[in-house]
Amino acid sequence: MKSKILVFVQFASILLLALPMGTPTQHFEIGMFFIIIGLVVGILALSKNTLGNFNIRPDIKEDCTLITDGIYAYIRHPMYTSVLVGMLGLTILYFNVVTISIYAVLVVNMLIKMFYEESLWKCHSDEYEAYKQNTARLIPKVF
Repeated sequence: MKSKILVFVQFASILLLALPMGTPTQHFEIGMFFIIIGLVVGILALSKNTLGNFNIRPDIKEDCTLITDGIYAYIRHPMYTSVLVGMLGLTILYFNVVTISIYAVLVVNMLIKMFYEESLWKCHSDEYEAYKQNTARLIPKVF
C-alpha cells in the first residue's frame, strides 16, 4: 500500500506541475534547460532497463537484476533524478508559491520513495551494498 501511495503522490504532483499555472516567467531558457536535462537522464536510464526489470513502484520485482552500468554506474536512481530535474524546470517556468509548494511535495515524496526502495534493495541483494559505495543517489559526487 505504501508503494501505491508514493506513486500516486508522485504522479499527482507531476500532473499538477504540468498544468500551466499562471504566466510563464522570464526564465524560459533556464526552465527548458532543466526539462531537457531531465529528459536526457530519463532516456539514458530507460535505455538500460528492460520492461520486465522496470518498475514505477519502489517494490523490488522477484526476478529483477541490479543495473550497474551506463548512467547507473554514476547514480543509483537516475529516473528519480530525471523526474526531479525535469519538474524543477517546470517549476522555474511557472515560478510561484503554488508550483514551489507542489515541487516541495514532490521532492519529499521522491526522497521517501528512494530511501524506501534502498531499504528493500538491502534486503534483496548483497551486491547492493557494494554498488552503493561507488555511486551517488541522485547527483554524481554530490548526493
